[in-house]
Amino acid sequence: MKNFFTIIGGMGTEATETFIHILNERTPAKRDQDYLNYILINHSTVPDRTDYILDHRKPNPFIPLAEDIRQQSRLGPEFFVIPCNTAHYAFDDLQALTSIPILHMPRETVKDIKNMMPDAKRVGLIATRGTLHDGIYDREIRNAGYEVVKPDEKTAEGTMTLIYDDIKGKNQVDPDLYHHILSTMVDQLACDIVILGCTELSVAQQRAGNHPYPVIDAQTVLADRTLELALKNRQTADKAVD
Repeated sequence: MKNFFTIIGGMGTEATETFIHILNERTPAKRDQDYLNYILINHSTVPDRTDYILDHRKPNPFIPLAEDIRQQSRLGPEFFVIPCNTAHYAFDDLQALTSIPILHMPRETVKDIKNMMPDAKRVGLIATRGTLHDGIYDREIRNAGYEVVKPDEKTAEGTMTLIYDDIKGKNQVDPDLYHHILSTMVDQLACDIVILGCTELSVAQQRAGNHPYPVIDAQTVLADRTLELALKNRQTADKAVD
């Protein structure tokens, strides 16, 4: 297969399925051949990223992810996509293993805020405790000139319940809990927009998006950037053939 990219997913599997659905749904296709060429690695046994970030005595997810990068690099994809926010804790180390570019999910998400809400100043972040702790989004948000707003302890705990107990554990979304989290971020913490900084929260948005709160879904942004780059590469390849 030529002109393809590799998705390193499975963190978690339901979230990766949502990413693929968004990507395919947004692809301008009228026939089978119009869809994108890609390899999906659903590496569900990668150790929990938050566990390791909070306690380095736990199994290190970088080890299997590094092997994925090395294996796939030998196949020659045009670029990599990792639809897991927390995995970007190891982004620099993973990128150092290959000359093939890896799309940076948090960076692309923050860049897109100006398109969704040009006047935004206070940017909220809801995510796993690992992502809240590792500072990847914090740096990107501050570098873009915004103020970072983190959830209070109760909201952070509720977010972990939604991500781990409901979506990862039961493949269910509690709409009331999800909407309450967003209400707290916007109405009480005065966020102008809230980043959904976990792919399980993208699942929540897909299934319970009937709310008035301004959010930017990192997984959807990543799907859009993936689509743009893949179509650009395809166009370049088609011109080379002509």
